[in-house]
Amino acid sequence: MYPDLPLWLSIVCVIGGLAVLAWSADAFVDGASAVAKAFGVSPFIIGMVIIGFGTSAPELCVSALSGATGHSDLSLGNAYGSCVFNIAVILGVAALIKPLVVKPSIVFVAVPALVAIALLSCFLVTSGNGFSRVDGFILLGVFAVLLPLYCWFDQSQKKKADANGALGERALPAGGLSDGGREKTMPLWKGWLFLVLGLAFLVGASHVLVWGCVDLARTMGVSELLIGLTVVSVGTSLPELASAIASARKGEHEFVLGNIVGSNFFNTLAVVGLAGVISPFKNISPYLFSRDLPMMVITSVSIAMFGLNYRKPSEPKAIGRVAGALWLLFFAAYMGLMLWQETGAK
Repeated sequence: MYPDLPLWLSIVCVIGGLAVLAWSADAFVDGASAVAKAFGVSPFIIGMVIIGFGTSAPELCVSALSGATGHSDLSLGNAYGSCVFNIAVILGVAALIKPLVVKPSIVFVAVPALVAIALLSCFLVTSGNGFSRVDGFILLGVFAVLLPLYCWFDQSQKKKADANGALGERALPAGGLSDGGREKTMPLWKGWLFLVLGLAFLVGASHVLVWGCVDLARTMGVSELLIGLTVVSVGTSLPELASAIASARKGEHEFVLGNIVGSNFFNTLAVVGLAGVISPFKNISPYLFSRDLPMMVITSVSIAMFGLNYRKPSEPKAIGRVAGALWLLFFAAYMGLMLWQETGAK
């Protein structure tokens, strides 16, 4: 997938890719925040639709290309493995940086939707001989219905919250708000510019970084299998990781969660569905059923387990650093199991 590079150019790709990734993630999040505020759109929806889907472009390209060339395991493994990585690593790292505030709507609506999609994927992949074009169209149809429905629901929740906030502000005494605490507003044109350029550089820098890492791994004699299981699969999720870290540092919790929910919706429905429509999957690895899909269900449920306010379920709760560390440990165990199985364990 990636041609060989001279050693010095591989090192330049890694260092330059990391630098551009950090800059583009900040620009992307700042632009997304400005656009959301200008149009009165829920930050969660911006994170879900623009950030989540935009940063999933690498998964779409890799899975579609892999499906078209007959590499079904790579295509499905990339999509489902990225979903596990998104929750266990990206949310885990973000929670370590700053606790993530989770709204009840995420616990009671978004997470059940993710679990239902994962179970649907299990049914479609295991119900027949491989994964047919009809199965692909089913996933794309669910995606076309679920996306606008959830956007409508979240936006209606935002309007209710804004209305309650406006009523609360009327009760404030005159002079109760300080102008000195107001944030500077980015012009809309600049917000769109940062959003578009940030996304373009985010995806491009990820590919450059992965290219350099793959070539360095080859130089060090690491097998292609190990490269595929680690560098490439993690590399396609670098845009989500970079944007989540930038969002967490800025306290944009809804961008982080929207990014992950949107990315997982996109991976399991649009990416797998489109790849299946292009080329039906056959001879699917049994590990997909016994390991990867169950892991996707478990990690989806864990968002609700960590994010539910057990004392007052109708109020938000912060996912703290302990939960973040547990997610990372869980992913380390998953990676260990995967490498053990894929390298010839009996």
